[in-house]
Amino acid sequence: MSGRSAASRRTVLRGMALAPVAGLGLTACGGGEERPSELTGPVELGAESEVARGSSKLYWDHNVVVSRAADDSLTAYSTLCTHASCPINQLKGTKLVCPCHGSEFDATTGKVLREPAVAPLTRLSVEVRNGTIVAKPQA
Repeated sequence: MSGRSAASRRTVLRGMALAPVAGLGLTACGGGEERPSELTGPVELGAESEVARGSSKLYWDHNVVVSRAADDSLTAYSTLCTHASCPINQLKGTKLVCPCHGSEFDATTGKVLREPAVAPLTRLSVEVRNGTIVAKPQA
């Protein structure tokens, strides 16, 4: 075999080895899969007692985080990252961390703590009905 054939084979093999890694990168950056959408109507999240005073709870099935302030008031935000609409699946205390690009948000205010996101999370209306937390888009 000539040197040219060996180089060509090496290039092909290297490309085959890197293809899965490139595919993972595209998936993380929105490589065509469907993204979850914002809430379009009311959704029951869980018992009011699930959110302790001064803490937050992530309801990842509905892409919502609920926080309870010291005065017992509740706030809720969508947990779809404002950078690339990735669903946020990590809550560390009251800090939300996006798994796609590392954006961080304050769960109590929706404010961006770390880029690449620059827009705050979408605020939702929240109320308690018969002991159940209900979130919905703001009117």
